[in-house]
Amino acid sequence: MRIVITIGGSILLKEYDNKKFEAYAEIIKEINKEHEIFIVVGGGRPAREYIGVVRDMGESESICDEIGIQVTRINARLLQLALKDCSYPAIPENFQQALEFSATGKIVIMGGTEPAHSTDAVGSILAEYVGADLVINATSVDGLYDKDPNKFDDAVMFTEVTTSKLLEIVSGNETKAGTYEFIDKTAIEIIKRSAIKTVIVNGNNPENVRTAITEPIGTLITN
Repeated sequence: MRIVITIGGSILLKEYDNKKFEAYAEIIKEINKEHEIFIVVGGGRPAREYIGVVRDMGESESICDEIGIQVTRINARLLQLALKDCSYPAIPENFQQALEFSATGKIVIMGGTEPAHSTDAVGSILAEYVGADLVINATSVDGLYDKDPNKFDDAVMFTEVTTSKLLEIVSGNETKAGTYEFIDKTAIEIIKRSAIKTVIVNGNNPENVRTAITEPIGTLITN
C-alpha cells in the first residue's frame, strides 16, 4: 500500500527536543517494512512565531507563507535525520520531485510547497499525485470535531464524516498564513475529487498512525 502521512509541526516540536522525531522514526520504519511511505511535515509553533514577526514587518501574506514553508522544510529535515538511511537524503520542493525521489525505494519526507497550501492540502495533493491508497493525518486532537475541542467542552467528534459535511464546517475559516482550523478547504476538495481514503488521528501518540492502517480510529473522511 502507498501511504501519505501528514504530521503537524506542533506534534513533533511540542517539547522542542528530539524525542518525538525519534519516536515517529521508529514507527515509520516499522510501517515501511510493508508499505511505501511519503511524509509531509508541518511548521507548528516555530512557523507561526516567524510568520508573526514577518507580518509585523508589514509583509504580505504570500511572504508570510514563504517563511512558513521554509520552517516546514527544516522540520522535515529533522525527521529525515531521525530516520537516517531509511529516508531519501533531500527534501523535495514539489510533487514531481517527491515522486522521483520515491523511485529509490527510500521514504520521502517533505514540507510545504507554495503559498496558501496548508500541510493538509500538501498531503492531499501529494496523495493524488502519487496515487496513494491512504492518507493518515496526525494532528493534535483525537479526530475531527464539530467545533474546536480545545475551546468548547461540548465539542462532538465525528467517527466518520463526508467531504460535503466537512466543506460546510470549514466554509467560514480564515486562510491567513499560519492559521489552522480542523482541515482546510483545499485539502477537502482534493480528497473529494480523488476519493482518497483519509483518516484523522491523534498524533501525540505515534502508535496511532500505525493503528490507522488496519483498525478504526479517529475520524474517517468519506465521499
